[in-house]
Amino acid sequence: MKKNALRIVFMGTPEFAVGTLKLLVEQEYTIVGVITAPDKPAGRGQKLHQSDVKRYALSQNLRLLQPTNLKDAEFLAELKSLDANVQIVVAFRMLPEAVWKMPEFGTFNLHASLLPDYRGAAPIHWAVMNGETKTGVTTFFIDEKIDTGAIILQKEVDIAADETVGTLHDTLQQLGSELVIDTLKLLEAGAVTTSIQPKVAQPKTAYKLDKDNCKIDWQEPIDTIYNKIRGLNPFPAAWSHLKTGEDTLMVKLFAVEKELTAPSEPIGRVVTSKNELKVAVKNGYIHIKEMQLPGKKKMDIKSLLNGYIFSEGAKML
Repeated sequence: MKKNALRIVFMGTPEFAVGTLKLLVEQEYTIVGVITAPDKPAGRGQKLHQSDVKRYALSQNLRLLQPTNLKDAEFLAELKSLDANVQIVVAFRMLPEAVWKMPEFGTFNLHASLLPDYRGAAPIHWAVMNGETKTGVTTFFIDEKIDTGAIILQKEVDIAADETVGTLHDTLQQLGSELVIDTLKLLEAGAVTTSIQPKVAQPKTAYKLDKDNCKIDWQEPIDTIYNKIRGLNPFPAAWSHLKTGEDTLMVKLFAVEKELTAPSEPIGRVVTSKNELKVAVKNGYIHIKEMQLPGKKKMDIKSLLNGYIFSEGAKML
């Protein structure tokens, strides 16, 4: 089969998915349609926000669909009319059987983990937050459950000790885009082989991020705190309550370093000097290099300390 014999419908929403769509366009695959989330109100003004995939698709004059209901008969008829023979899904949502079974060569998904580990909504974040040293990307055929289908290809990558979710996101975006192309080449050659995902007694899970699981517990070990902050940097960002004087503020934490030593202050105590801010934890200090105060922009700590005075006895709660 030649490349131009493939007729692709691409489904995705966030910036992570744009990398794959862009590479498909650059390599001149035939994209008969792009499906993404409906525009949603966002920000203080609640203006309608277009997804990253939509913005890119429009820039390339690709046919765009934004269904609110993937089971709607009108949408299914329009999807069928595109006459795609393969569908590619990258960071979209769960598909009904009527959608994923539609094309001749099936529907495959790119997932940013080494399945079966880290099934779910935030695999890149949780790999860093849990202190993993390796992760990767997987293509697999979609089935009726979430991230459980037969694996086509996988590629592994190391996670550096100081990696953030931001840098790992970019690495996996590139690696995943290339894996999708490799998967399509197997389809073109009629050479796809799959393997069933192994059953794991306690698989590592990529739970959806929320306010509760992004909050720092300063009673935890230093490595747990350090990994969590870098695993949420730059988005959505780890946060903590800061008690300074009579004020209790919600602050966001970004770049950090760790110092393994015996702290001389109680856990959570904020220690500042002219150019440094650190927080005492069980077995050392977390040095905060970037922080955001409520209503302010993210700042490097030296700039923040030039304009903000922490009270004596300030503490992270």
